[in-house]
Amino acid sequence: MVIISSPSPFVYWAQTESSVSLRIDLKNVESPDFAVLEDKVKFSAIGVGAHGKCKYEFGLNLYSPIKTDTSNDEKPAVVRVLENRVDVVLQKRKPAWWPRLTAQPQKPAWLKINFDLWKSEDPQDSDEERRDIMKDYPGMYDRLQKEEMGYRREETIKVYLIFYNLFQVVGYAYILSVIATRYAKLGYASVPTTYEHVGNTMKFLQLILFLDIMHPLFGYTKGGAFMPFFQIIGRIVTVFLNLEIEPRLQTKPAVFYLFITWSLIEMMRCLYYITQLYKKEIGIIKWLRYSLWVPLYPCGITCEFVLILRNIPYIEETKRLTVTMPNAWNFTFDMPFLMRGYLISLMGAGAILMRYMYHQRKRHLRSRVVIRKCK
Repeated sequence: MVIISSPSPFVYWAQTESSVSLRIDLKNVESPDFAVLEDKVKFSAIGVGAHGKCKYEFGLNLYSPIKTDTSNDEKPAVVRVLENRVDVVLQKRKPAWWPRLTAQPQKPAWLKINFDLWKSEDPQDSDEERRDIMKDYPGMYDRLQKEEMGYRREETIKVYLIFYNLFQVVGYAYILSVIATRYAKLGYASVPTTYEHVGNTMKFLQLILFLDIMHPLFGYTKGGAFMPFFQIIGRIVTVFLNLEIEPRLQTKPAVFYLFITWSLIEMMRCLYYITQLYKKEIGIIKWLRYSLWVPLYPCGITCEFVLILRNIPYIEETKRLTVTMPNAWNFTFDMPFLMRGYLISLMGAGAILMRYMYHQRKRHLRSRVVIRKCK
């Protein structure tokens, strides 16, 4: 069953020392329902907004409590339903300037700052002049602008990361679908031509993975850049320094199994990250993210090891990427020797990577024990 929630209207807010105003961007409002709690407000109504005519609703956890009683003949909330909007004025329980409207630092994308209302009347002025609050709070306008720009930057990064991970999901799904379709038609005869049909796509997706190293450096994602770098360099060595330069290696069955392994790993990883960006916990995706590596990582490392080991005789035969003496630079470089050293490091790197994933699995999938006190 799919549950579709009602969209939220655009809400513009402003404040004075004693009150908070909300402008709800809805036209032709019908059946409005506005609930005021001590530190939360809820709204629902049928109206015309960004999604056309439908039911809109939202809830906001406020930064500080507001008045909910009617003491001193002062209404806790004033709601005015106009033709093109709904205006709401809330009274703060303690007069003070709030640094933000919401209790949490992150605000929803539909909540905006209404800079047109950062002015209020000064009741002490008999000539009814309007007092500019920004003069009373120097630098507040700049702080609000920076806050709004920070929210926009955060939303932009979130959208970018969603599309980035979705692009990879589609790419690896394409590779798996091509491999599966060809295997269903040709059987095992499709295995030797796997690289011919999906090799370019796989190369492109591996190059894109370099962005996984840049994201934590730019502050787009949490964690360090070492583990992504560790893993991506290994794949680049396998694809570009072995498969791409030796056509005879491209027909090996290990390529078939390696591409399936990489595609399954990356699809589940990216799907899990998309759910985290939406702040949704989908149990099966989370379990697969931290469980599929158990059979797939050893399979992938074994395939990489076999391919590089099989390529060493080809490199010795063709002398590719090998520099011998004499030459103008008086320099020698033995590529087969380097590949043999890399195979030794690959086993150690695989052990480190699987140990890392083991601890990640324990941290994310550990059972939670709830202790209840008996009365």
